[in-house]
Amino acid sequence: MNLQNAFLYALTSLIWGSTWLAITFQLGTVDPEISVVYRFALASGILLAYSLIRRLPMRFTLREHGFIALQGLTLFSVNYVLIYVAELHLASGYAAIVFSLIIVLNVFFGAVFLRDPIRPRVLFGGAIGIVGLIMVFLPTLGGLSLSGGQSLGLALALAGTIVASLGNIVSARNQRHKIPVVQANAYGMGYGALITLAFALFRGSEFNFDASSGYVLSLLYLTIFGTVIAFGGYLTILGRIGPDRAGYIAVIFPIIALLLSTLFEGLKWELITLMGVGLVIVGNVVALARNRRVRREESPSAA
Repeated sequence: MNLQNAFLYALTSLIWGSTWLAITFQLGTVDPEISVVYRFALASGILLAYSLIRRLPMRFTLREHGFIALQGLTLFSVNYVLIYVAELHLASGYAAIVFSLIIVLNVFFGAVFLRDPIRPRVLFGGAIGIVGLIMVFLPTLGGLSLSGGQSLGLALALAGTIVASLGNIVSARNQRHKIPVVQANAYGMGYGALITLAFALFRGSEFNFDASSGYVLSLLYLTIFGTVIAFGGYLTILGRIGPDRAGYIAVIFPIIALLLSTLFEGLKWELITLMGVGLVIVGNVVALARNRRVRREESPSAA
């Protein structure tokens, strides 16, 4: 991985790791799906304004808009709603472990829809990382019961992860068809906000707003850093190194969240937690290491 890609990878991991803490300030007064609407509508507005100021090309064919809308549906709407609702029934640690399966799903869907090669090193590294992530969250999780709401939470979390992985594949496809990341995100996040709004209205969610400093500042952070910057960085490296290796961020950012929880919430570490973090780091090295026989640079298909 070259220096620019490594920077984007680290930046995205750090930002998304911090959003777990920021999201706690979003919960309570405003329904989760309404907060998601605010987040992606604001992000779309920022990116559209940026695109117009920079005079980026904004005209796309109806077919291209269809695929951008599909990216919005899968990556900026349905997956978020499913994960948010899943966490009403499931501990966030379990949801994080389920979401880490996106590594394997990206490999599978990449092979099916994009005809990408299956790289055993990425699968092996991903398996190590997932085991490490389970070890990290094991001390803080109670016994998992498939009775009651937890089974529903697991099913929703898995569905959300599948949808998010499909969104990764749609984004990779769009980049390979020369649809730039910034413009695709600008339109896609707008489509995602509209789709989520339609779901919220159908569900009968209350359309309100929390004017407290905690809610407003966390919303701005999630919008600017967690959405505009992080998604831009992630989807750029996804186009460059492939959905399989980019997906490993799903294992890294829960570790960042754990470190922040230690600093701000007094989380206590145990030996198994340290061992799990070690495995995640090893898995990261294995998954992202390049084959020495491959001499060419990664192809930057992102714009």
